This record gives sequence, C-alpha cells and structure tokens, in this order.
Amino acid sequence: MEKSVERYGILELTFSGPSTGNPFLEQKVTGRFTGKNETVTADGFYDGDGVYKVRFMPSFTGEYRYETDGSFDGAKTEGTFTVTPAKEGNHGPVRVVNQYHFAYEDGTPFYPVGTTCYVWNHQKVQVRKATLSTLSKGYFNKIRFCVFPKHYDYNLTDPKRFPYEGTPMDASVLTKDNFYWYSAHKEGNHFDFTRFDPLFFRQVEKSILELQALGIEADLIVMHPYDRWGFSEMTKEQDDLYWNYVIARFAAFRNLWWSLANEYDLLTKKTVADWERYADILCKKDPYRHLRSIHNCHAFYDHTRPWITHASIQRQDLYKTTEFVSDYRIRYQKPIVMDEIAYEGNINHAWGNISGPELVRRFWEAAVRGGYATHGETILNDSGLLWWSHGGDLYGESPARIWFLWEILKETPGYGLKPWSEKPFTWDDIVAVPEEDRYQGEYFLLYFGNFRPSFREYYFDEETPYRIEIIDTWDMTISDIGIQKGKIHIPLPGKEYVAIRIRKERNA
Repeated sequence: MEKSVERYGILELTFSGPSTGNPFLEQKVTGRFTGKNETVTADGFYDGDGVYKVRFMPSFTGEYRYETDGSFDGAKTEGTFTVTPAKEGNHGPVRVVNQYHFAYEDGTPFYPVGTTCYVWNHQKVQVRKATLSTLSKGYFNKIRFCVFPKHYDYNLTDPKRFPYEGTPMDASVLTKDNFYWYSAHKEGNHFDFTRFDPLFFRQVEKSILELQALGIEADLIVMHPYDRWGFSEMTKEQDDLYWNYVIARFAAFRNLWWSLANEYDLLTKKTVADWERYADILCKKDPYRHLRSIHNCHAFYDHTRPWITHASIQRQDLYKTTEFVSDYRIRYQKPIVMDEIAYEGNINHAWGNISGPELVRRFWEAAVRGGYATHGETILNDSGLLWWSHGGDLYGESPARIWFLWEILKETPGYGLKPWSEKPFTWDDIVAVPEEDRYQGEYFLLYFGNFRPSFREYYFDEETPYRIEIIDTWDMTISDIGIQKGKIHIPLPGKEYVAIRIRKERNA
C-alpha cells in the first residue's frame, strides 16, 4: 500500500540497524524527498534499540518519491508516497511577512500572543496534563520552553530523565552557598555527552505534537545557562553533535520555532563565534527554514545578522519595556517579539512581581508600536508550582485580557500593525495603522495606557465617515459610539487602559 501524508504533516521512515558501538557517532542515515515543486534532503537520527528514523514535512500536495541511504545495511531504500491536502487547522509553518510580522505558509495571518513555561515538558504526568488543559482554553498561540532541564530558583529538582546517558550529581552535596549558581560543582555529574537518551527526546517530541494539536507554536529553546549538570559547558564537538541531533529529530514539525538560547550572554563559556557556528549548522541542516532567534539577558545579540528571522528581546530597563518596540523596528528591520518583559507574579525578583494590569499594558504598548509580547506568570501558590517554569494552572488576571487583545489584532486589515505619528494625531497619541499602505486612512488603533483622558478630538476630512469604538482593555468591552465625519469628538471614561478603534465606514 502506498504511503500517504497530509501537506505539512510528517512522513516518517524507520530502519533497523546496528545497536553496538556508539551509533550516535558511528552511523548515519539520510533521506532525499522529491515532488513536483520541491526536493528536500534531511538527516536521520538514531532512536535507540537499533532503530533509525528519517522525517520529512512536505510543503506541497501530489506525488513524491523518496530515496534513503546510510552507513549500514538496510539504510538504502526508495519508494513513493502521496501528499494530500492539509486538514482543517493545519496552516503550515509560520513565516515572516511584511518584514515585521508573521503568517502561516498558507497565507493565514499569525499574531503571536505567547507565554513562557520553561520546563513544562519535563514535569510529572499530572502537571503536564494540567498545563495542556490550561493551554486548551486558548489564551496563547505560542509557548517558549527548553530542551534541556533547568536549575534555578523555584525549580531545583531533577527531571525524571536526562538528555544523555549517565547519572547526575548528588544534589545533597550542594550547600546553601552554592545551591543557586549553575556553575557550582558540576564535577559530580557522570554523563556521556556522545550518547543521547532517546526517551528524553521522545518526550520533547510528544510535547511539540501536543501543542500542535492545540494550534500552538513551539518556540523551542535549544540552549540555556541555568544548569548544574554540565550541559551548558560541553565542548565544541559535543555541542555540534547535539545541534545536529535536535535538528534531525525536530525540524519536520510544522509548529516549530528555533530559539538558539535563552539569555545567551550568561553562557559565559560560549563566544559569538560559537553562536554563529550553531546558526550555520541550523541554516544548513533545517530544510524547512523555521523561524530563528536568540534571546538575551543583558547584552543584545546583533539581531541584524541575516540568519536571525526575528528579534527575541528581554527588557534592559527596570521600567521601560515595550515602549522601545518602535525603536527596535527601526534598528533591526525585522519582527520584534518582546519575549521577556517581566511576569505577573509575587516572587522576590523584580522581573517576577508586576501586576496583571501592568503586564497587559505592556502587551498593548507592543502591539500599537508594531511588535509583539510574551506572557509569563510567577505567582506563588499552595501547589509550589510556578507557571513560568512548571506549567500547571494559571492564577493571574492577565491571560484573558491578552486573549482579548489577540481577538482585536486578528481584525487588522492585511498583515500586522505599524506605529503612526502623522495627522490628524498629535505627539501624545500612541497610534497604530495597518502595515500595508493600501489600507492607509482606513484603520486606526489608539492606546492611552496609564493616561486617562475624558475625551479626544480629531479632524480627518468632511466627507469620510468613520466608525468609532471605545475599547476597555481591562474590562474587555467594546463600545460602538457610532459614525462621525469632519471634526470627530470621542467621549472617554477617564480611566486607565482605554483604547480607541477608528475604522472607515464603507456602507455609510
């Protein structure tokens, strides 16, 4: 029976091969997939117990042919398969569109409203189920999470499995003085960084697919510094082996984004040359050109680098965050995603104890300045689990309001918003208009943030009718106050977090 797969789905070919020696180093398998509109070469990987796999994501429908080859008997095969149309909800990978924005490959606009949940994929089954249940409520369409486990405040336990064969250090040897710093006492670990644990990576894959079923993009953090096991200090050869392995395993998932690192500048053993080498491997080995970024703690990476598809930015100022989005657009000429703008929470760290209203304000500031923001929650509760790290349940006030913003963004004409400072608006208006010039004069979105005017007045012209809506971004209401021409007078409630939407009325 001929194989078949839907467009943007995965064709997986499986082979039996050697299990002796070190197959991760000594064996290889590759596949070549050819259709009418594309030819893709993809590396395969060893999945343990003598099993090798090659995965392929087709971008077109129709008849395809595959040929595989490798270093062992049985790796050389060929055959045909059919690619059927994508099913409902399958829009393909997300791409950059209009320079500063995103759309799925089938042309459907994508407005990222993300969240951070670093190691939800490494939690116990009941916590993972709770996380997926929370995500199924539809608050977010992108989630940042790690491949490697994480060691940091509020997340100090070992995961059930590790990415490599071996044993971790005995955490009981850590003292109060060295427990929190990831650089302490790595000599107690005994991992073979040339032998992966396939079960660990299958768990990551399962997580990506579970998110895919919910329509959520997996913004996968490949490296990070918060580590007491030695993963952040591997050698060049070990790093490269790891990068090649994760690309071979994960690249065929359509909902994948690559984040080279969370807080790359805290990985003090890595140089810019290392990051550029990882990026080169990624660009060469990912045949699907998934979105690529790298995230900072203090020092920004040079987001003008051609391999970076969008800027993933953590705030550098204690107070000002998404207010800088307009400037970042000019500086980097790419989509701006503010992936860490402080979290709604109540923990001791300043980055984890802002209010829900303040987090929502920062989301709106990003949106009207032509960018995007990412949510996080660090609310201490009886469970001892923080969403930001473990997942589970959400306790904050911001998720529903972020979803409300997403609903408004989806009504943007064309693809995405850009900041606007021309007439009839003045210096104290924060205004967004559609990115595309063909919609000029048709749509305006104003946001007042912490300001609370009781009215605003604007003059467009005498002929054009505009429908005026007052948006309460916190109470999540939209009040239609009718159609006006000429000098427009807009009465406002005199409260914080109010927006105005002005749309050209075509039927008046």
